[in-house]
Formats: sequence, C-alpha cells, structure tokens
Amino acid sequence: MIAELARALKREAERANQRRLLVLAGGRDRGIDAVYDAIGAVDVDEGGVSFVSTREGFRFERVAPRGADELLGRTREVVVLDCHDRFVPNALGRAAGAVDGGGLLVLVTPPLDGWPDRRDGFDESLAVPPFALADVTGRFRRRLVGTIRTHPGIAVVDLDGTEPGGAGGGMTVERDGLTDPPTARSRSPPGRPATATFPGAVYGACLTADQSRAVRALESLSTPGSAVVVESDRGRGKSSAAGLAAGALALDGHDVLVTAPAFRNAVEVFARAREVIGVAEDGDGEATAEAGDGEAIAEDDEESRTVDAPNGGRVRFATPAVAAELPEGPDCAIVDEAAALPVRLLERFLTAPAVAFCTTVHGYEGAGRGFSVRFRDHLAASEFTVRDVRLDEPIRYARDDPVESWVSRALLLDARPAVPEAVAGTTVDDVRYRTLSPDELLANETLLGEAFGLLVAAHYRTEPNDLARLLDAPNLLARALVAGDRVVAVALCAREGGLDPATRAGMYEGERVRGNMVPDVLTSQLRDESAAEPRGLRTVRIAVHHAVRGRGLGSRLLARIHDEFGGGVDYFSVGFGATPRLLRFWRRAGYRSVHLSTTRNDASGEHSAVMLRPDGEAGRTLLDRHAVALRDRERDALSDTHRDVDADVVRGVLAACPAPTTVDLTPHEWRAVVAASFGPGMYDVAPGAFRDLAIAALVGGNGDGLDDREERLLVRKVLQGRQWESIAEELGYVSTASCMRALGSAVEPLVERYGTDLALAERDRFVD
Repeated sequence: MIAELARALKREAERANQRRLLVLAGGRDRGIDAVYDAIGAVDVDEGGVSFVSTREGFRFERVAPRGADELLGRTREVVVLDCHDRFVPNALGRAAGAVDGGGLLVLVTPPLDGWPDRRDGFDESLAVPPFALADVTGRFRRRLVGTIRTHPGIAVVDLDGTEPGGAGGGMTVERDGLTDPPTARSRSPPGRPATATFPGAVYGACLTADQSRAVRALESLSTPGSAVVVESDRGRGKSSAAGLAAGALALDGHDVLVTAPAFRNAVEVFARAREVIGVAEDGDGEATAEAGDGEAIAEDDEESRTVDAPNGGRVRFATPAVAAELPEGPDCAIVDEAAALPVRLLERFLTAPAVAFCTTVHGYEGAGRGFSVRFRDHLAASEFTVRDVRLDEPIRYARDDPVESWVSRALLLDARPAVPEAVAGTTVDDVRYRTLSPDELLANETLLGEAFGLLVAAHYRTEPNDLARLLDAPNLLARALVAGDRVVAVALCAREGGLDPATRAGMYEGERVRGNMVPDVLTSQLRDESAAEPRGLRTVRIAVHHAVRGRGLGSRLLARIHDEFGGGVDYFSVGFGATPRLLRFWRRAGYRSVHLSTTRNDASGEHSAVMLRPDGEAGRTLLDRHAVALRDRERDALSDTHRDVDADVVRGVLAACPAPTTVDLTPHEWRAVVAASFGPGMYDVAPGAFRDLAIAALVGGNGDGLDDREERLLVRKVLQGRQWESIAEELGYVSTASCMRALGSAVEPLVERYGTDLALAERDRFVD
C-alpha cells in the first residue's frame, strides 16, 4: 500500500514538476518502516534523501531539527521530517524548501487525532519558568492538522488504522494526495540581452527569463552610484542570479562584498560565484544556475567565504554588522535576504559605491515589511540610480505547487496586515482595545493573519516558531487596537520573573532559564541574585500598521496594557536594538534604562538596551539599584567596550537612566575644569573630572542648557575619548581648535550648576 501510493505521488510530482506531501501518521517505528518502504518504491539515489530527526541510525543523511538550516541552499529528492520527538515549525519550512520539483516531502507524525494533545521537546522549550509543560497547549498543531486534512496535494496514511473486517493494526489511506495536474510547461527561455556586458556563459547559466533580467540589472553594480533591488518568493533563483553576477564582477576585477543574516543564507551566492570563476580559470566548461546543487558550503569553512578571481577580483563574505562598515573598501556590496535585517542597518549600506538588495518576499528567512515599506523610502531618497527586478517564475518546481502553498498557509509565511485602504483614516479616537486570546486567533484565520502579519511587518526576525509561541506558549499574551474588525496595532508580551529561590540560584550560577530575558540579564550578567523574584511583563514585540504610524497608536496600546496589568506585576520591561528613535519612544512611555549590551548583535548591528517601568515598590527598588549600577558602569564602559556606540544612542540611554548624580571634585580638579572652560587651561589636565561632569549632565536627561551638538561633544570626547580631529569632522566644527573651544563652552554651564564656592570664585577671576 505505501509503496504503491508513494510511486503514484512521485510519478504525478515528476509529470507536473511539483512536489507532493506524504503524511505517515501513527507509531514512530511503524512510520520509519513505512518511510523506507516509500523510498525504496520511488527508486531515488540515497544521496538525494535527508532525514530531519532527533534520532540517529538512518542509512541516509540525518539533520537535527535545530540544525535544519543545513538544508538551506540545497535540493533533495526526498526529505523526511520526523515529528515525534521534537516537531519544530522552523524545521518544517526548511525541510519543505529543500525538496526539488518531482520530489516528496514526508512527515512521520503521531496519530493525527491525538497529535495536538501530545507534548514533545519543542513544547518543553515553550514551558518557560514558572510555567510547566502541562501549561503548554496544542493549538498550533491542531491548526496544522486541519490544513493537512484539507489542502490539495497531501496524502495521509493512518498507519494504525482498521483493516478490512474490523481488525486493528492495519493501514488506511485517508487521502491519496493526487490532484491530476497538467503536465509541466517548459520554463520561459533565458537569453543574453543585446546590451549585456557579462560573458555569454553567465547568461547561459540562467534557467529562466526572470533570472536573465536580474543578472542584467546586477551588471550595473560595476558603475558607482547604482543600486539594484531583487525581490522574489523562495525557489525563484534570486540568490543564484546574485551569485552569477558576483562571479562575473569579480572576473572583471571588482571586489564584491556579500552579506546575509548568516553565511548559510549566502551559500547559493558563493556556489554560483565559484562556478563562474572556476569556468574562467579552467578555460572551458559551463556554469549552472540550478537553485541548489546538493552541495552545501561548510558554515565553519573560512576559506569558502572568499572566492578569488584570476585578475585580482574577489567575492567575500562578512556578517551584516561588519559588512555595514564596508571593510577594505569594496567596489560593490550585495545584501542577500535583506528583509531579514533591520532598516537602520540596511541604511548603512547606502554609503557603498554600488549596492544590491536581494530579498525574499514571503519566507522564514525574513519577510519583514520594514524593507518594502520603510527602507524603500530611504533608498528612493538616496543619490543612487535604482533598478527593480522581481522574479516570479519558480525554478525548483512548477507554478501552483501544492506543497509551496500548503507551507505558506500552515506557517503563515504570507501573513500580512490589513490592506492600507481599510485602515488609512484611523485615529486614536477610532480604536478599541481588545484581548487576542489564542482560542480566538485559532478560530479566526483573518484575525490571526492580520495580527501575525503586523508582527512580521514590525520585526526582521519573526519566524514560524513565533507562530507556535503565539498560539501555545503559556507565558505569552497578545493585545491589540482594532478599528472595526481590522487590527491596526498589536503587542506581544511575556510574563517574566516570580521565580522560586532554587531557580534564581541556578540562574545566578549561569544556568539558562528560558523565556525570562530581563531577569536573566539582570541576574546572570549583572550579578543581581534577587532580580528574578519580582514579577514583570515584557513587551516582546509591538507593531503599528504602516498606514497609520505617527498617530499615537503605539503609545495608546502601551498605555492600555499598563492600565490592564498595573497592580498585577512589579514592573514592565522591554529589550531592543537601541536606536535614538526607539529610546525616545520608550522613555516617553515611562521606561528607564538599566542596561546596554557590551557587544553588537551580528544581525541587527545594534547594542541591545533593557528598560524598566516600575509598577510597585519591588519594581522601583529593582530599577533604582540597576539605574545606579548603569550610571557607574557607563562612566568607564564608554571609553572601553562602548567606545564605538553611536553618540545619540549613548545620549538616549543616559537620558533615560534615573540614577541620582553628584559631582565631588577635589579643589585641584575644580581649578583645572574652570581654567579649561573659562580660562587658558587644558582638558587633558583632569579628564576624570570632566567625565564626572558629563555623566552628571547627561544622566537623567538634565541637559543643563546644552544643545544636541554640545551633548554629542561631551559623549565623543569626554566619555568616549575620541580624537579631536575625528570629532571635529563628525560634528561639523571648522577646525580642531574650534572643537576644543566648544568643549570649554559646553562645560561652562556645568561649572555654574555643580561648582563649589571655590570653583565659582575661580570662575570669577576669569570672567572679571
């Protein structure tokens, strides 16, 4: 039965150049036996089969669910996803994406009726303290099972079904998954445009006309001032086109810098670039633009991250935060999976001589509309000449592939907010605050799609696992503002803290406690053993529809959350990649700084800030002691680990720090400060004294009458110890001498406010 069904599915998939899904539901051992029967029946090469499973011992390649990223950039004839021990939604997306046209995706699942009620290793990750595994629900899998039983192209076999005559232990085919599609049409023929400059072999490697158009547009990267945006859904050959262009540019002597959220996302780019350059080195042969050749470049192979061309050109990889600095002055940059990076980081690539942004429109790599809605405005306002290309024709499989549409539906890869026209006129007076309970979201697909779509739009790293967390995690809750029945703003919040003494002690000793981000930072990193005792509510994500931003809806949503949970928690909190705009937003909402990470996030390029808003005595006590610690820590860190932090980020963090400040200088230090500000003295005589004054002026947002540029000057010179020349250039002073004089002027009001009688008398000597 299994063999016959598998052969029928495979034949239909091959004829239509589509994929088919075979679900084998029942006991795990029977499921694995059935998989081997199916693989044997379809006669595929063992090298084209991958198992995604927590267990080992298969005769085929085995990939752990947590390591399913290894499948990115590869194509397989059959991918088997073992769903028994640890079903990870992210792994489902990656497994499906690796199946080539004509191939099979096989799920080995528990019995479908009971699967939502089972708990596995992934569910354990959702049972964050103080919640237990029993508190985790199965809504995500209940929804998944519903799609399995209704979507076309999915065969379902009940391995524990009833045999003819009523005996148990047989197999029942619930659905055969056959759709009788038309025979696959040939792809649109690629070609080399008459005006093309890349070698013919590069265009000969393209598989569709879409790819040829993308490569032609990417030729412009050889000309400074050019920018290219390449958009597509998954499986359209976007990264292959970028790799072909990168290789051709390197052959022409260009230094091509490639970046992506992780090197594994750029594997296809490097595989194609290596082929193009290899063809040139060999003098013959032919490159190929197949989207996935079954060979992955090792993540930890440093040599694979640079491809050298014969005449000095090269293609090289750097992580986003490093690449944004344009190390070694590349001739052009290619940003792959650009939607998976935050807008602020993308903006930094606009200083490159030429740049391409390649992005997946719908996909777990990152489908944040921050790219399409917000970043495109910055790109349009830049001095670049921008070319847009969209790839629509699939390469790995034919159009209307049922597995692609099922994965998109099951994982909400195509989730999007309400259409702008439906909410465009909304103001704070038009909205209603409401709870988005998991049961309501499960029952209302439109509500779920709009809410999750807003979360995707707001954040560059939203992924299928987050959908499961939204529906099943006991520590999470969602709240929204709606206009009529349309979601215009949504917040995802996490309950944290309230942990027992044993858990707190373990956390203090370095044990990771899931789902308690702020207590973990304060306890394990900042060494506060009692920080996890108060109860907090952390805003994990907050999103406002792009059509109604700037109307106070985000602030209104937060205010309603504060009203609802005030008195039930000790504090509210948030952690985010620190930017001046976000720091201002959270400060206006009553949140105060307690931490700034020492390192930048590799993907976002930002230092992470943690802020608290107390709501009770325990929360105020927690904030007070960590605000003081932050004040004292930053006095030294700003000339060390935080020396390169953006000056406005530093200003924002310190302004939101509520720690009290005092200035206690020796008579000698006061004389030196006064002489440098009002008289002929020098800053270098007492830099520590200036540092104390700068901290006093900036912490708590006192300002002391200083303008923005003067505050930046205090940060750059006094706190971060930058060179005068670089500060003068950055802040727009006409010379280093004028910059030095400006520092003296900036310190004058600080002397007036904090100076002792001795200091003021010393000032009078110079003023008189």
